[in-house]
Amino acid sequence: MGHPAQQPTMTAADYLAWEVTQTERHEYVDGEAWAMAGATDRHVTIAGNVYMALRQHLRGTPCRTFMSDMKLHAETANSYFYPDVIVTCSEADRGRPLIKRDPTLVVEVLSIGTAAYDRGAKFAHYRQIPTLREIALIDPDTRRADVYRCGADGLWVLHPFDPEQGIAFGSVDLRIEEETLYADLD
Repeated sequence: MGHPAQQPTMTAADYLAWEVTQTERHEYVDGEAWAMAGATDRHVTIAGNVYMALRQHLRGTPCRTFMSDMKLHAETANSYFYPDVIVTCSEADRGRPLIKRDPTLVVEVLSIGTAAYDRGAKFAHYRQIPTLREIALIDPDTRRADVYRCGADGLWVLHPFDPEQGIAFGSVDLRIEEETLYADLD
């Protein structure tokens, strides 16, 4: 015999109204809001390096690049996230100034406190977004990157990158060399 369905503590609409009044960012996962932890300088530096390379590469195209303050709605997961970097090439997303729904690429820079979640439940939520072609997980400690690409068959395939390889995004046809990806890290 199953357990009764648990009622969410907050609806998505309640979350969106509440979140704009908060001084800290919160992600929302199917009824629950979770405070976002602060990031280290290494985390922010790598995310910034990726953002700058993507933004420069995509200038003049229909694609737009956003950093960690932009909300991403994973509708089928009834969730809202703040990825480190988002690329959307969607005309509809250009008309949505606060929330993006149709990403092509999502990049997460891992931290000790979030790595398991980013690789597990959050990754599963992201994979449900129909427009998403690529998810990149970058580990600042090992300087390794795992890029997952969704194939025409709907299967997600891992493309690992060692530190000296930098990272390559097939969805937007960009390779970021190691010197650029990890620039200004101690």
